Amino acid sequence: MAATPLTDLKGVGPALAKKLEKLGLFVVEDLLFLLPLRYEDRTQLIRIGSLVAGTRCLAAGEVLLAEVAYRGRRNLLVRISDGSGQLTLRFFHFSRQQQAQFQPGVHVSCFGEVRRGSSGFEMIHPEYRILRESHATAMSDSLTPIYPATEGVQQGRLRNLTDQALRLMQRSPPVELLPENIRQELGMPSLADAIRYLHRPPPDADVEQMTEGRHPCQQRLAFEELLAHYLSLRNLRAMAETDAAIALRGGQRQVDAFIGGLPFDLTAAQARVVDEILGDLRNPHPMMRLVQGDVGSGKTVVAAIACLKAIACGVQVAIMAPTEILAEQHWRNFCAWFQPLGIEPAWLSGSQKASARRQALEAIADGSAGLVGGTHALFQEGVDFKRLALVVIDEQHRFGVHQRMALRDKGVGSDGHPHQLVMTATPIPRTLAMAAYADLDTSVIDELPPGRQPVTTIAVPDTRRGEIVERVRSAVAAGQQAYWVCPLIEESEVLDYQAAEKSYAMLTEALPDLRVGLVHGRMRPAEKEQGMRAFKEGLIQVLVATTVIEVGVDVPNASLMIIENAERMGLSQLHQLRGRVGRGAAQSHCVLLYKGPLGRIARERLAVLRDTNDGFVVAQRDLELRGPGELLGTRQTGLPDYRVANLVRDADLMPQVQMTAEALRRSAPDAAAALVRRWLGDAGRYGKV
Repeated sequence: MAATPLTDLKGVGPALAKKLEKLGLFVVEDLLFLLPLRYEDRTQLIRIGSLVAGTRCLAAGEVLLAEVAYRGRRNLLVRISDGSGQLTLRFFHFSRQQQAQFQPGVHVSCFGEVRRGSSGFEMIHPEYRILRESHATAMSDSLTPIYPATEGVQQGRLRNLTDQALRLMQRSPPVELLPENIRQELGMPSLADAIRYLHRPPPDADVEQMTEGRHPCQQRLAFEELLAHYLSLRNLRAMAETDAAIALRGGQRQVDAFIGGLPFDLTAAQARVVDEILGDLRNPHPMMRLVQGDVGSGKTVVAAIACLKAIACGVQVAIMAPTEILAEQHWRNFCAWFQPLGIEPAWLSGSQKASARRQALEAIADGSAGLVGGTHALFQEGVDFKRLALVVIDEQHRFGVHQRMALRDKGVGSDGHPHQLVMTATPIPRTLAMAAYADLDTSVIDELPPGRQPVTTIAVPDTRRGEIVERVRSAVAAGQQAYWVCPLIEESEVLDYQAAEKSYAMLTEALPDLRVGLVHGRMRPAEKEQGMRAFKEGLIQVLVATTVIEVGVDVPNASLMIIENAERMGLSQLHQLRGRVGRGAAQSHCVLLYKGPLGRIARERLAVLRDTNDGFVVAQRDLELRGPGELLGTRQTGLPDYRVANLVRDADLMPQVQMTAEALRRSAPDAAAALVRRWLGDAGRYGKV
């Protein structure tokens, strides 16, 4: 049955098959895994005289009259009665054939929302069925499923097709791929039983539990789907482990000298992660490691130590960041650290002048550039490394699994593939990391450098903007600097965000004695660089900026941040922005300016920021409030759209998923491969780009 085309079903021709493809339906088995979004109870017939406005219910009666009325627009009115009262069925879109069905004396059942109309109760465009006999039952013997729909495919049609698929399943059930012992241990029903129940649940089914996705039958499918995705990522990892890489076993003397020469001591967490990375680099297989840590936890110096290790072994390193401004910061930091050691980092970006770009490309190709910094332009055609052995990717959530795997092809020729170190300042809850990054080893820098004071955060309505401006004045008078962050560059007719340019004009006028600067994403890189540098050097006292500074430069003297329209931003982004202050010795503050009135989720979000500075707590709440796509950036991460599973709701399944996956890979590799094919199809290898 798995490969039976949909056109084998009754009523499915080429045109309908094309429409069904939009729902991801290609074969009969796909129908079985298209689960209902919700359910309606059509198992009880309600007398017309007992109808209540605002409810959705099933009614039936005899057609008294059917007429086309012209009340503002053309509509078909069908009046029915069951002896207890009358109900009007109203249709705005109808055909002559449809109109002809409603002859007086015909019996009809209908389901829809009851509304109070000008002539009593009515239903607008109800689902209906012409009954052959007056005493025929119109009731369903199960709850009625409501499926995801697409244009041209009605619910009735989907239910009919699903009925056919379920009958076929009875004759040829789907292969049970979960081992019996695991199913029993988890108390899960068989796959066929779970599918049948979810498509046609009995009248006494727990609808609330099913709506929440927590019914054992839904959990059975969610578990299998999470398992398939996890196995797919583990397959990628297994492939990488068979690849060759340069074992970087030298350079320890240079690394020790570098660490000893730093003006600060590494934290215990930094030292632990450095040891994990250096251990990986000594292996003849590519390192694939994710380093996550809160803003300010010191990931950059950890990456620098890894880079120095590689360069000391005579190979090349590429460090890639999602934006030019962040890539430039890394490059400046690495120049400051490495130039005294005789290492001259090269720079490559899309905005470079042709002569500088040509020079950089030559240095990369002949190997004289040991370290190369830039954006994704580093991996475009025409950029040829002589011996690239380590790739460092910063802000991993901006790139994603596809790009990550594509980098394997930029290797070192006969030496194999480069080691990969990916970093993120978005702390990722453990269960989400297990699901999204199963192809990576994970290191966590869970300790901030000593001396960093927590940032005090308050939420203030924008009606008190004048007070906040005075607060900026006081901070500058005390010798500190301030950020003023706005989401948009200029006024938008669609969104009434406070634009950066408007705020810049307002602050310039309100604080004429202060040096106010402006930085945003539409500036030329040189202009942004100039603005950021001026702020860092204290030439600008107040920097108005868009969220380009989310991953911007470190300015220890900046102790105050104001964020406009904070209620419209995600928790993790707000936390990232807040991390721009609190990097010096002075007590730092973050003011979340919001436009009231606040909705429930917005209030909860701002409360989290007020209550904690712990990035992992913030990320967990962000995950609960907005979902993994928002936290990690759906488009970029390559996180899949799950059909049944929900990474937030089903987080508690992940430890068992992980254990089951490893057991299957050891003892039942064929079943593991079949699971991946069932849920991900032929595109089950995330690395395909």
